[in-house]
Amino acid sequence: MTVNIYEEIVELRRKGARAALATIVLRKGSTPRKDSAKMLVYEDGSQLGTIGGGCNEAEVIKEALLAMRSEKSKLLHFDLNDEDADESALLCGGTMEVYVEPILSDPTLIIFGGGHVGQAVAEIARMIGFRIAIADDRIKYANPERFPHADALYVDAWDEIFKKLPVNASTYLLIATRGHQFDLACLRFCLQTPAQYIGLMGSIRKTKLLYEALEKEGVDKSSFERVYSPVGLQIGSETPEEIAVSVAAELVAVRKHLDVQSLRKAMRAL
Repeated sequence: MTVNIYEEIVELRRKGARAALATIVLRKGSTPRKDSAKMLVYEDGSQLGTIGGGCNEAEVIKEALLAMRSEKSKLLHFDLNDEDADESALLCGGTMEVYVEPILSDPTLIIFGGGHVGQAVAEIARMIGFRIAIADDRIKYANPERFPHADALYVDAWDEIFKKLPVNASTYLLIATRGHQFDLACLRFCLQTPAQYIGLMGSIRKTKLLYEALEKEGVDKSSFERVYSPVGLQIGSETPEEIAVSVAAELVAVRKHLDVQSLRKAMRAL
């Protein structure tokens, strides 16, 4: 089972999916497992393997889900007393420590638009640990020559591209197309995904117009709270390269679960 778990971890990382690995690292006295058992917990709470079952395993699964969200490991301690035995039918009387560690792959940044800004963001984001995917409806702007280090290129009509994009809760999305109508289509799609981050290039006026258009379509305006716009931390950027630096800083902040709005307020006060 251990080998299978390791093979599954490799496959999950390849897919860009999250999980958490729970390992018994200390046993004293009578415990349900006598080895360093491992259990892989998926994002939906299902599992591969077991650390002994019962109420303690249920608690480990709960902590594993939290570890995926916080991206931090945790050591759990369990006293397997008579009360535990009554609940789980396990006749134990020892103690057990379980180490729970999140299994995280490098996050993917999908950039909608292969223009100058998209090109600059792709270069910097790759250097800070993001896998890069480029989506554009023009082969002239989304090709291996223009993006030699991209992990994936999607070139087609936008509606067809949306069908192909593997977006999950670890995915970051940046909308930087060449026109209002394309931004609207991309934003409409992005809001329907569980993406970790949705960034939108453009002015406050443009963003307002996009929101109003989507509201008329029936989109709940509360969903716009997920969108980072104007995109990037405010550093007075003007050139594509400077904009890329500000976007990259915001990506790092979101990845580290920092309060981006507080950062923006602090920078305005400087």
